[in-house]
Amino acid sequence: MNNKEPAVKLRGITKTFGPVVANHNVSLDICRGEIIALLGENGSGKTTLMNMLSGIYFPDEGQIFIDGREVVIRSPKDANALGIGMIHQHFKLVDVLTATENIILGLKGHGRLDLKAASARIREICSMYGFDLDPDQKIYDMSVSQKQTVEIIKVLYRNADILILDEPTAVLTPQETDKLFAVLRNMRDDGKAIIIITHKLNEVLEISDRVDVLRHGEFIGSLITSETNTQEMTDMMVGHSVSLNIDRPDPVNPQPKVEVRGLSVRSEDGLQKLKDVSFDIRSGEILGIAGISGCGQKELLEAIAGLQPIEEGSISYITSDGKKVSLVGLDPQEILKLGVALSFVPEDRLGMGLVANMDLTDNMMLRSFRRGKSIFTDRVFPKKLAGDVVKELSVNTPGLSTPVRRLSGGNVQKVLVGREIANAPSVLLTAYAVRGLDINSSYTIYDLLNEQKKKGVGVVYVGEDLDVLLELADRILVLCGGRVSGIVNGRSVTKQEVGLLMTSLGGEDNNG
Repeated sequence: MNNKEPAVKLRGITKTFGPVVANHNVSLDICRGEIIALLGENGSGKTTLMNMLSGIYFPDEGQIFIDGREVVIRSPKDANALGIGMIHQHFKLVDVLTATENIILGLKGHGRLDLKAASARIREICSMYGFDLDPDQKIYDMSVSQKQTVEIIKVLYRNADILILDEPTAVLTPQETDKLFAVLRNMRDDGKAIIIITHKLNEVLEISDRVDVLRHGEFIGSLITSETNTQEMTDMMVGHSVSLNIDRPDPVNPQPKVEVRGLSVRSEDGLQKLKDVSFDIRSGEILGIAGISGCGQKELLEAIAGLQPIEEGSISYITSDGKKVSLVGLDPQEILKLGVALSFVPEDRLGMGLVANMDLTDNMMLRSFRRGKSIFTDRVFPKKLAGDVVKELSVNTPGLSTPVRRLSGGNVQKVLVGREIANAPSVLLTAYAVRGLDINSSYTIYDLLNEQKKKGVGVVYVGEDLDVLLELADRILVLCGGRVSGIVNGRSVTKQEVGLLMTSLGGEDNNG
């Protein structure tokens, strides 16, 4: 750790949103020439704290010092002037403009901006830190990692030397993550202060020099990365010991439950989302689906669930007596009438999964109201189910009559997963089931999925964290550009091999 004056000193920072205390009396230091990982469960106040440093929020109490001088940061413009730049998880780029045009957008200049000079300066920054970017390339032609590069260069172009990155590897392949980390180390060695907000503990150990931990909005303490481990960091975040083992029982007599052959899907605007996709979902097995964001994962699950029209191919459900039932052209209600027990946890939890203005009991009724034959809707079973889900998954809610829109994203996700599992499916499709969940809740969901697997359910798990996929899935189907680039054994494949399949179609289908 540096002995110099910290680049940033936060002292007694407090921020509330109505009755919710996001940060309480937080004090920490950020030094130049080091990479700090900011850790904490969901709702621990990590992003809120960094949003105050970058001028998006203004603290209710406390002081911010930059290079020993107290400052007031009322806007991102103030933060930029102090050399602070934040790279958000969701990029703010104009698709039809080039990298250069996006980078200089909003800068004041005398007369016409000199694009040639700007482009030369961008090439200089790329050369200095090891970025791979063509300044003249349009954003719509770029990969996710290239777009992220544009966002990072945008703050460096404005002379930022305190950089905040929010979940920078969420949508990157392992190879792209390695490239990003090499660049971050170069920037650190050049004397920049770098803060990373992340939940991927393996990456924290790989890239950071120091770890700062928040819990329930309060600063808990700092750890030197080289002197800690995943278990200690997790226990510090949660406040008690947490088991970090994902149990992966062997599948018992796996049999095909859903057979997908030659599936092709186009979006409403005519874009090819899936092309000639073939695979099986097997009973008593977890099939992981890996791919860069937007490679057809969402469309694949929605097509099976009857929510997405298909262009070509077949989707068949195989009954217990071996008969094939075609699901093509059927909506979810028609699939249910056929006696097919299919549950789906969609990516868009409030758009497709739950109704925001309804309370927990009514959201359970969306799934269960067809159980009774009476003309009156049975509220007893849904209320009991809502209570069970709240208890089993530790849903943080004032009560069962609370509208779902008032719950945090993580708690909404727990309600949705709990409801779908309670439906006793034979096939369970999950899209990003732990997105927005803290580490404790995530492991609860992994246990639930494994319980379903033990009951003979065919589970499909679409996830962003490859480390989890490799621990949880029996087989992994890898999508690249809407095609299957490989189906591999989850127990023997490496993260690097899956990463290569995510970016190329050169893989072989060994069907695990």
